[in-house]
Amino acid sequence: MSNMMSHSEVGRHLREWRQRRRMSQLDLALEAEISTRHLSFLETGKSQPSRDMLLNLCDRLNVPLRERNTLFIAAGYAPVFAQRPLADPALRQARAAVDLVLKGHEPYPALAVDRHWTLVSANRAVAPLLAGAAETLLKPPVNVLRLSLHPDGLAPRIANLPEWRAHLLDRLRQQVEVTADPVLAALLEELRALPAPISRSPPAPDRNGGVVVPLQLATEAGVLSLFSTTTVFGTPVDVTVSELAIESFFPADEATERMLRGGKVR
Repeated sequence: MSNMMSHSEVGRHLREWRQRRRMSQLDLALEAEISTRHLSFLETGKSQPSRDMLLNLCDRLNVPLRERNTLFIAAGYAPVFAQRPLADPALRQARAAVDLVLKGHEPYPALAVDRHWTLVSANRAVAPLLAGAAETLLKPPVNVLRLSLHPDGLAPRIANLPEWRAHLLDRLRQQVEVTADPVLAALLEELRALPAPISRSPPAPDRNGGVVVPLQLATEAGVLSLFSTTTVFGTPVDVTVSELAIESFFPADEATERMLRGGKVR
């Protein structure tokens, strides 16, 4: 009986991920090079997937490493991917790589976050941008999305708040769809419920041709216009490393570049 329950549990997870990816059984079967009948048996618990089959299906469904471990446990196997804290000596090189990227990006701001947008590390260019934010929002653990959109955070200083807010919420919504993470889903609802006050500064002219949504942040030195890129580790095999992301900000106009390179933002 317990073995059948295990088969049914892993089958339920597989079905949910397939539906989340908006794939039919035929689509997934073709991608995985198996028959639709076999896939149906796996999803209903009539057949037990092998470890290799689970890896194959997870690859085709782009299941995050953390959730892959959940699938393996549900199937009665040991987790495949290690999950160590960032302070673990085994992740020393990963931490060193993050620090190298952050420091090398100065004088432009850059920060590292985990899967829930909790601040892991930041370079020296970030702190001056947080001036005026409430201490409660800056007390660890710091959620950078909450800090950005909260009325006691950066929101009152974001000149193009409606556009930036919509950009962040849409990005978070897509992340929830990809990961099915309940913590991210709760964060999305929390941020959606926050008021969106009218910015005190008028938006700076858009010189990006609509290619990117810049963050236009009012400072004592003037309005900074920044666009961001995201860097992740390639082919990670550790859950913690797979969930780290580095957000690097670049000047979107010459005035911002002069302010940052001249050290005028303090």
